[in-house]
Amino acid sequence: MFPSETEARRTAGSSRRELLATLESSILYAAMPSQPEIRAKTPGVQSNLYDLLIKGGTVVDPAQDLEAPRDVAIRDGRIAAVEADIPSSQAHQLIDAAGKIVTPGLIDLHTHVFPYVGPYGIEPDPYCVARGVTTVIDAGTSGAFTFPAFRRFVIEWAATRVRALLHVVATGMVAGGTPGMGELECLRYCDPKLAVQAAGENRDLIVGFKIRFSEKYTGANDYEGMKRARQAADGAGLPLMIHIGGSYTPLEQFLALMKKGDVVTHSFNSHPHGVLDNRRKLLPEVLEARRRGVLFDVGHGAGSFSFEVMEQCLNQDFAPDTISSDLYSANIDGPVYDLATTLSKFLLLGLGLREVIRRSTINAAGVFNFGARLGTLACGAEADVSVFELQNREFTFIDSDGKTRTGRQKLVPFATVRGGKLFPAPKV
Repeated sequence: MFPSETEARRTAGSSRRELLATLESSILYAAMPSQPEIRAKTPGVQSNLYDLLIKGGTVVDPAQDLEAPRDVAIRDGRIAAVEADIPSSQAHQLIDAAGKIVTPGLIDLHTHVFPYVGPYGIEPDPYCVARGVTTVIDAGTSGAFTFPAFRRFVIEWAATRVRALLHVVATGMVAGGTPGMGELECLRYCDPKLAVQAAGENRDLIVGFKIRFSEKYTGANDYEGMKRARQAADGAGLPLMIHIGGSYTPLEQFLALMKKGDVVTHSFNSHPHGVLDNRRKLLPEVLEARRRGVLFDVGHGAGSFSFEVMEQCLNQDFAPDTISSDLYSANIDGPVYDLATTLSKFLLLGLGLREVIRRSTINAAGVFNFGARLGTLACGAEADVSVFELQNREFTFIDSDGKTRTGRQKLVPFATVRGGKLFPAPKV
């Protein structure tokens, strides 16, 4: 006999509670004397000021033009103080961040965290909040038909803050890249009215729309799909993200339909119909789109980031507006791994630490309406904080074309605070 809906939900809840209990156990373990970097305050000492103190790190907060040694104090899920020397005795729990980099909680604008429905999705918490990312955008894994399950069984249970770009195709990305089953090869399910209705019913979590334009997913229907996506975005008054690279239709035609606040992702891939012409120069239409407020995001992924293309763009003063991972099942074991590794590739390419952090904090926070004050450690902001080791030795990084570069710095997650709650990074 199948379980009732109530029993099924109770079982799901128990599983999630067991997961959270495991995370809590790891936090308590990290707080014991054998792990002195993250510890509870000495028993018996009164504390009336702060719940958690991150002490001794170098704070990098581009939103405040701040890169300096500072302590960060948290109370009631908010940033309470950022000062040069806050006494440890004033906090219930302490993170010793000496020698570490402390940033606003990272925001990843392109992930796929709807697991078990189609081939792409991964569980959000092991790959996001456990690795320095407090907030993610799921970029179109769900559509109008599948979003209710995504909401109920993933978003509402995740410790990671998850917001969604709804795929304009109602089935979302359930078929993945299966030959002959791309979501735009048949336009029957690409219904802007359904997309607008679903967004209206879930406005607290759906912050925009997504559609992708690789020919293997679209056949010759990509431009019609773009027009329908434009209808959905305009009908709901929300931004649109488009996936480019290897499309049937040239990129210039898509860009002509994009508006201020819309996002191009996979912007720096090596596939046909990308941002560069055959002379390796930026298309005039790309420059014009940026002038009118269209944003260009990285979206690394398994097949959508090229060191060479990115370098060509940087040489033409065209840096990404935001840096995202496109983390999904096929790249968590490489070449992406996590957002911190993706950011480290930009240190290799010559961006400074502050500029790299800017593109994954305050820049990312301004793209969509997250319903919270994110991307900064300013007093009163959400207590989302990432702590990293900036390791200095020789590292080999790989892009989506299988090409390698050697770098001398890598951001390695140490601990994450999400809404005031501590999540130490897993030991590796």
